[in-house]
Amino acid sequence: MKKMSMMVVLLLTVITGRSQSFEGTIKWTMNMEITDPKTKAQMEEAKKKMADPANQAKMKELQAKMNDPQMKAMMDANPQMKAQMESAMKMMAGGDVNSMIPSGMNIKVKGANSLTRMDGGIMDGTEVLYMADKNQSVRIDNKNKTYSPLATATTETPESQTKAKVTKTAETKKILNYTCTKYIVESTDARGKAAQQFFWTTKEINIDMKKLSQHKMRDTQFFYDNIDGVPLRIEMVMPEGKMTMEVTDVKKESLNAGLFQIPAGYKEVKGLGF
Repeated sequence: MKKMSMMVVLLLTVITGRSQSFEGTIKWTMNMEITDPKTKAQMEEAKKKMADPANQAKMKELQAKMNDPQMKAMMDANPQMKAQMESAMKMMAGGDVNSMIPSGMNIKVKGANSLTRMDGGIMDGTEVLYMADKNQSVRIDNKNKTYSPLATATTETPESQTKAKVTKTAETKKILNYTCTKYIVESTDARGKAAQQFFWTTKEINIDMKKLSQHKMRDTQFFYDNIDGVPLRIEMVMPEGKMTMEVTDVKKESLNAGLFQIPAGYKEVKGLGF
């Protein structure tokens, strides 16, 4: 779930990061539906284990230890361990694997820079900043006042790349009064895992999708050079289930340039990039 969510963050960060003239805020809602019986059973089993009184007792014990002055000092000295512990505790406190899944995201765009913030789930509050002048994305941890560079492009062999087929359809519909055209993207990765995505895109917002295919992160390459327009709805169909994302608001507004810089005083830490 987390890997899928991060893929979406990177995808949308790249899309908005290639903007030429749009400035403002784009809000997305996200929903994950698990349809695979095996995955459903695993999630139900995990839910039962997390709700087990013994595990709840362990969580309370862990929370008490986290509040211990000595443990606090150790956590503050190791932001990576602290983030991992807090994520694990958050998932357990939710009592449900679904609590890991984000409910939406908020993307601010100015020029070629973007700031993406996740809402809900295990990644709640996570921010990804793309700085165009450095061609660099970083994860911002406002709670611990740290930042972590995200992995940039790597060289792939043809065998390791995801193969995708893009089909433009004649189907259109209105999303937030923008006329959108439906595209179908069918892909198979190097392990033979198939996925199907549906993009509803509009050309009425000035963001350049053509440059998206030039960008790679963490050995993931996006093949959207044959898609015209900006996606306002994305549906991802996988063996495990279906994720749907849709834009709920597009607000053109002037944004402070300081939002797109690493905050002053934040410390760089390694190992927290996705």
